[in-house]
Amino acid sequence: PGWYTQYTPYQAEIAQGRLEALLNYQTLVIELTGFDMANASLLDEGTAAAEAMHLCMGIKGTDEKSAFFVAKDCHPQTIEVVKTRAEALGVEIIVGEVETFDFSRKVVGVLVQYPNTFGIAKDYRQFCKKAHEADALVVFAADPLALTLMATPAEMGADVAVGCMQRFGVPMGYGGPHAAYMATKDEYKRQLPGRIVGLSKDADGNPAIRLALQ
Repeated sequence: PGWYTQYTPYQAEIAQGRLEALLNYQTLVIELTGFDMANASLLDEGTAAAEAMHLCMGIKGTDEKSAFFVAKDCHPQTIEVVKTRAEALGVEIIVGEVETFDFSRKVVGVLVQYPNTFGIAKDYRQFCKKAHEADALVVFAADPLALTLMATPAEMGADVAVGCMQRFGVPMGYGGPHAAYMATKDEYKRQLPGRIVGLSKDADGNPAIRLALQ
């Protein structure tokens, strides 16, 4: 049965239907965010934002550089999850205003909400430029439904995008509250958590979907 799907996708030969659905999901996220790749997937937006902070630490973190800036107009539950994860990692969290943040502080990355928790869509292009000049990565917590109309995080200058797919009416489940997305540039794929589904060929040269990275 070509589309038989069981609970886990580890046995790719009997999970082609599930893997195709996940590949379609990744493709949707890539188109909405403008990035090279997306995973499939994470539990919720707060968890995804914390994983993005972890990614920033893995790429930019040093003994002298271990702080992470979070815009105060992010969703409050996201800020709390990031703070909790940061405590375990020994990362200093700086919560403040995007407009007044001083990049003299040694941060590995910054997190902004797009649109913010009050529904305001800001133009973060200059902020992204300042962050990159300070050798920090930029994470957008972006509403995927809003991305159907607004400039993508990649166009704005972000390095990572996370968000909650509940905006598309995804039912509760997936082993957690609901599915979250996470997308980034190809150069950071080895730091991307979760699983990445890809298309390959089998021994007969037929297309075969498999877990490319996990």
